[in-house]
Amino acid sequence: MAKKRNGEFAAQVVGSVTALAAGYVARKALTFAWTQATGKAPPTEPESPDVSLSEALGWAVVTGIGMEVTRVLAVRAAHRRFFDAADQSGVVGIDVD
Repeated sequence: MAKKRNGEFAAQVVGSVTALAAGYVARKALTFAWTQATGKAPPTEPESPDVSLSEALGWAVVTGIGMEVTRVLAVRAAHRRFFDAADQSGVVGIDVD
């Protein structure tokens, strides 16, 4: 049973690190895409009266969806690779007791 817990903990660590890295890359990519599409930088303070409501909401939707999709895909890929590699090497065991 200890191997299962260690394997799950390691998978959580790998997933967390992957999510952080993917989030950083996604944020940079979304900022670049927003700048290319609109011709100006994304709003850094959406609550500011200088930012239109449509621009603030648009940026919120784009970043919300983009970041979450990226996080889910990255964590799933990391877990798949982690458990596939562990299953092939026999490191992670699952007790059926």
